[in-house]
Amino acid sequence: MTPRRRQATGRRGRAGQPQLNEAARLTRELLSAGFTKRDVGEIIGRNPSLVSQFFTKGKGASYEEALRYAVQELQVGTATTVAELKAVAQPYVHRRRTKAGKTARVRTKDVVATPGHSTMARAAKQHIASGASRLRPVVENTAAAQGRIAFTVRAKKKYFLIDSGRWADSPGVRRNVVQRKDSTEERAYGNSAGPGLGEAGFDAREWKARVDAHGGDVAAAVRAWMVETGRLAPGAQITHLEVRGWTPT
Repeated sequence: MTPRRRQATGRRGRAGQPQLNEAARLTRELLSAGFTKRDVGEIIGRNPSLVSQFFTKGKGASYEEALRYAVQELQVGTATTVAELKAVAQPYVHRRRTKAGKTARVRTKDVVATPGHSTMARAAKQHIASGASRLRPVVENTAAAQGRIAFTVRAKKKYFLIDSGRWADSPGVRRNVVQRKDSTEERAYGNSAGPGLGEAGFDAREWKARVDAHGGDVAAAVRAWMVETGRLAPGAQITHLEVRGWTPT
């Protein structure tokens, strides 16, 4: 009788459970104490997606020492909050290095450094007609943080005067164009266009001045800019508008 072939299942512990590495084991201690993966990411200065990879991809070796000290301090009760555990862990966070021995770059999110305020807002046709007031705080808060903004405009396809993908409209915009069944089209402006094409986004302070000049109406400011720059036909209506703000990190 032909022997049964055993399937490779990777490292397994008791009851067929995956064997956790040290970073995942220490993280589980913090999760059991009521913290979330987002909290753990905050403690070690990284995002929660990396924390998840401690369990799924075996990552986290460079954070073991930091996590170990955090767990020890938590167990003895000398540090019990995220801020206190972060203060304990940070001196022991060692950045990963490249094969050449240089400190590896860490990908970070672009965020507006103003707690409690959204970095994005959307408005549909009815709200736009009444002034789209929910869009204004995004521009103002980002301007106060000296950040950058980008926006996505939706209008009837026939009202866009420049073919999508043309440099005169927006570099690299083709990947940010969505065509709808109702003959409208979405186009993004201010997104990163690629290496060597300059900084992503528009200066939020300049856009705040534009919005102020239109009585605080962000949609009116965007429509005026698109008409002035030959992107949108005069009299065209914007049916949907999304504004995003961030500070480059």
